[in-house]
Amino acid sequence: MKIGFIGLGRMGIGMARNLLRAGHEVRAFNRSRDKAEALAADGAGVADSPAAACRGSEAVITMLADDPAVEQMVFGENGIAGALPRNAIHISASTISVALARRLDAEHRARGQKYLSMPVFGRPEAAAGAKLLVVAAGPLETIEQCRPIFEAIGRQTFVAGTEPSQANAAKLCGNFMIASMLETFGEAFALLRKAGVEPHAFLEIMSVLFGSPIYANYGRLVADGQFEPAGFALRLGLKDVRLVLEAAGEFAAPMPFASLMSDHFLDAMAHGQAELDWSSFTRVSARNAGLE
Repeated sequence: MKIGFIGLGRMGIGMARNLLRAGHEVRAFNRSRDKAEALAADGAGVADSPAAACRGSEAVITMLADDPAVEQMVFGENGIAGALPRNAIHISASTISVALARRLDAEHRARGQKYLSMPVFGRPEAAAGAKLLVVAAGPLETIEQCRPIFEAIGRQTFVAGTEPSQANAAKLCGNFMIASMLETFGEAFALLRKAGVEPHAFLEIMSVLFGSPIYANYGRLVADGQFEPAGFALRLGLKDVRLVLEAAGEFAAPMPFASLMSDHFLDAMAHGQAELDWSSFTRVSARNAGLE
């Protein structure tokens, strides 16, 4: 497929490279042009604007940090909305609000374009290794049309529903559960350290008990205190917790634990942890226990 790719951060660069390796034709745009030029060595074209990345493309993928970044790339000057061909597909891989996903869907349909939400689970190393978990939602025929894209970047694809925003709700709830796991690690490790139990010994038990790579991988980061370089910045974790609380308010679904974690993320931000990995918000429990 002819694919435009917008957003070459730590996740996007791996995804774009895997599309090229799978034989897709990729034209890339990034606000820092040097990242797009680096991808040119792998065979990508370099676009001067989001609009240029769209022209002649069958699909354009956005992998951006937050709602404002997506809005700028889609609705701003030389944006996607005005340049994407009729019947071409905008695939948003960004973790964005349910409300923005609905707005994007409505805008593209009004212009005779197609839209899918396709957030992914996985850290940069999973993106580089084509091991992401892909969560897609939108019209089923459009999802099937995009299967070659999903297969190029991920190890498994899940369909969350026929409304694009359903994938965003699933991604936000998934990130809420990962953050909840980090909260429990932070509290448990604080107690263990005060009790004189070596955190890695406890982590080995939990890794067997839960049988989950995500427990083992995140637990190791917390036990090692290895929060740099950030695979996912803490400030983005706070953004996602706020978005899940926004969705909870819309659907009248109380999430008291999410409210607690929002306060803990704010505590971490106040202590200068914005650019550390989001697993570093476990330091809040350590500080509360008098350990840091």
